[in-house]
Amino acid sequence: MSWSDGDSDPSGSRHFGREYRAFLLVLLSGLPGIALASVLLIRADIPSIVKLGFGGAMVAAWLGLVAAANARSRYHMRTLSNLLAALREGDYSFRLRRTHRRDPVGDVVTELNALAETLRTQRVEDLEATALVRKVMGEIDVAVLAFDGSGRLRQVNEAADRLLGETDDVIGRDAAELGLESCLTGPPSRTVDLTIGGTSGRWEMRRGTLRQHGRPHQLVVLSDVSRALRAEELQAWKRLIRVIGHELNNSLAPIKSLAGSMEILVEQDPLPDDWRTDVRRGLDVISSRAEALARFMNDCSRLAKMPEPTRSTAILGDCVRRAAAIETRIAVTVEPGDVVTAEVDPDQIEQLLINLVRNAAEASLETNGHVSISWQTDGDWVDVVVQDTGKGLPESANLFVPFFTTKAEGSGIGLFLCRQIAEAHGGSLSVRNREDGPGCEAKLSIPLRTVED
Repeated sequence: MSWSDGDSDPSGSRHFGREYRAFLLVLLSGLPGIALASVLLIRADIPSIVKLGFGGAMVAAWLGLVAAANARSRYHMRTLSNLLAALREGDYSFRLRRTHRRDPVGDVVTELNALAETLRTQRVEDLEATALVRKVMGEIDVAVLAFDGSGRLRQVNEAADRLLGETDDVIGRDAAELGLESCLTGPPSRTVDLTIGGTSGRWEMRRGTLRQHGRPHQLVVLSDVSRALRAEELQAWKRLIRVIGHELNNSLAPIKSLAGSMEILVEQDPLPDDWRTDVRRGLDVISSRAEALARFMNDCSRLAKMPEPTRSTAILGDCVRRAAAIETRIAVTVEPGDVVTAEVDPDQIEQLLINLVRNAAEASLETNGHVSISWQTDGDWVDVVVQDTGKGLPESANLFVPFFTTKAEGSGIGLFLCRQIAEAHGGSLSVRNREDGPGCEAKLSIPLRTVED
């Protein structure tokens, strides 16, 4: 920084030089009047003693006023300096006494007091927000860790400290030493398998960036999903066992009843004339229930054997047209669309679309309606929509629940398998009643690019 007017010394002599120049400026401003008054006084026809007395009083008053003005100016400057120093030190309670509003110094005082009040309010809000963040970070059961640019740990919350389980201070440790090196690379949001503090588990990891003291840091948030996954797995097993038990009872109960009835029948002596008819009818029922039970077990096997998608570059329009051509009971209108390529498993996507088209065709056959299928891109996603003009879907939250069906001959796994295929491709599947008319609409959304786990 350069100093103007020859003030090269940033010490106290610089302040003395400025104050001295201000004093000289005030002093010289009154000099012309004093000189004119002295000339008039000399020319006046009065005694010399009076001239000396009056001249001395005039000079004394002049010097006194100059000194008072200089002292007042120095007082205001030092007061303002004290307020600014207090603000710089973080003391926002310091205030200056108000002066007249029309006074320029008073305007400065008013604005500085307002600035101090604003800074005080902001500091209180910042302290409260910081206290809230610290309280939340201390109470949540989520590990939060901050790493610097070299991969060393700089900050942790209490959950992370408990997770690491280190007896020594972990601050300053390298991410590789803590087993968290993989969290600093790769996709910023994913599920990872980690061994932390001697405990292995599955974690939902999210990573972001922040700056502290002007330096970039990486913020890693880890949430243990192992317990939640085990709870969901237990609930899934319970639901599956309940469904299997229900289906087995539906088949075994009539079989047991018919077997008992036929045992009583064949023990009769003599046999009734129509015993062959009764036995044949019972065997037909047993056979049909056994076939239904076999189909149910095959459906269970299909749920367990869903393979991972084998991705390749496919033209989505070709998959749509091949799926539509499979349906021969009703005409399926394929709306024209752009040429869209995606990294998908063409066989699985076609099977998904075949199931959706078949469901739409069966619904439209009941009303002599029609089926249409279209696709369009939305950013990095493509949406495939299958519409029918059937009676629509019942209001049910169980459409994607395994073995739930609204059809008399349905298996209840079609939509569930379709959603599994969609989610395996990183997409989603939704089915809802149409808003522009009768029927329902199935919407498949899949990303155009593969997202690595």
